[in-house]
Amino acid sequence: MAAETGADTGGGQLSRSIGLFQLSTIGIGAVIGTGIFFVLSQAVPMAGPAVVWSFVIAAVVAGLTAVCYAELASAVPVSGSSYSYAYATMGELAAMVVAACLLLEYGVSTAAVAVGWSQYLNQLLDNLFGLRLPELLASAPNEGGIVNLPAVVLVALCALLLIRGTSESARVNATMVMIKIAVLALFVVLGIAGWKADNLANFAPYGLAGVIGASGVIFFTFVGLDAVSTAGEEVKNPRRTMPLAILIALGAVTAVYVLVAVVAVAAQPSARFKDQEAGLAAILQNIVGASWPGTVLAAGAIISIFSVTLVTLYGQTRILFAMSRDGLAPKVFRRVNARTVTPVRNTLIVSVAVAVLAGLIPIDFLSEMTSIGTLVAFIVVSIGVIVLRFTAPDLPRGFKVPGYPVTPVLSVLGCLVIIRNLRPVTILAFVVWTAVVLVWYFSWGIRHSELAKAERDEVSS
Repeated sequence: MAAETGADTGGGQLSRSIGLFQLSTIGIGAVIGTGIFFVLSQAVPMAGPAVVWSFVIAAVVAGLTAVCYAELASAVPVSGSSYSYAYATMGELAAMVVAACLLLEYGVSTAAVAVGWSQYLNQLLDNLFGLRLPELLASAPNEGGIVNLPAVVLVALCALLLIRGTSESARVNATMVMIKIAVLALFVVLGIAGWKADNLANFAPYGLAGVIGASGVIFFTFVGLDAVSTAGEEVKNPRRTMPLAILIALGAVTAVYVLVAVVAVAAQPSARFKDQEAGLAAILQNIVGASWPGTVLAAGAIISIFSVTLVTLYGQTRILFAMSRDGLAPKVFRRVNARTVTPVRNTLIVSVAVAVLAGLIPIDFLSEMTSIGTLVAFIVVSIGVIVLRFTAPDLPRGFKVPGYPVTPVLSVLGCLVIIRNLRPVTILAFVVWTAVVLVWYFSWGIRHSELAKAERDEVSS
């Protein structure tokens, strides 16, 4: 391996190579794809056609948090996202709780979208060649398979691209985002022809509880807004660029989500969504009566989900980079390769862990675990805005939350409502995972942290 920057006593240095357009597409790329291309098969059976409102609720809560992110991103423009914001506003212990959320959020969401990739790959292979991957090699063990091999391959491909370089990855992602938006626009245009008012007749069969419950499953798709802020140290003019990119990404993905969801539930009875693979492709094929629209959509979904996996894998590595630099994770995660200016070993370690999850764990559990990690991280960001206004009122801010302090308070309440409607097993698993991370902190991190070293140096001097 080439020489690496970042000696044992110091951290690596990332280069500022990402502009507004590329950063906006990082956010859009992480969001669009996850929710629309396959989560409808989990969400529609919970809410019926009212899943449209589930998307709106998730978008409103994410929007309230997005403006909080925008303020903190303009005030603390560094890698690590809400981990770094918590570290700067509330200290190490709070930062470690957020780290638990983010490691769960990014690692599990990367695995979740990689699992969905195999569904559309099978659809494309079936349409083009009449072939499908064997079930044993395309599903998790408890779904009748041995391993989800396409998901493992996807993670490996994304890892190779990230190792090559950040600016190269950003350019590839921007191209894929444009393709996925074009494909979803095609779905809306063709899907309107299949509109049947009868499909919307029993609009909310499971009431408000079903709508909010579905929003909890959907919410993990908004992880992309957080991904924007993980790139803080690789962005040009971050105090201006980061808040703008967050708001642009939010507006774009909300519009696309709602349009596609409305057309999908109007074009197909709700009962047919349950356990439906490659659902949007199947809807178009039924409407048009030919396989070509489904083939185009399946190809677009493959590109789209690649983009999502790329961005979320990137976010995971940058959070561990920030933690390592603060001394709360092993030094290997902050070492930067001198040739590629990327944390190569970090990327390899994360990719192996994510590939194991993607190959062996089913998608429904993965999506809920991602949602709760995202929601708790969003809560901390919203509280962080209030804390930083009190502790550092004169800190330069390129953007300020409108409607402060009502907006961050509403963001916290909205996240808590969605968490309350998640399954108890999901909440229990999250509590256990957070406890594991805190055990790590108190047994290892607290002794190796940069703050502890600074205190020891001060005492000895």
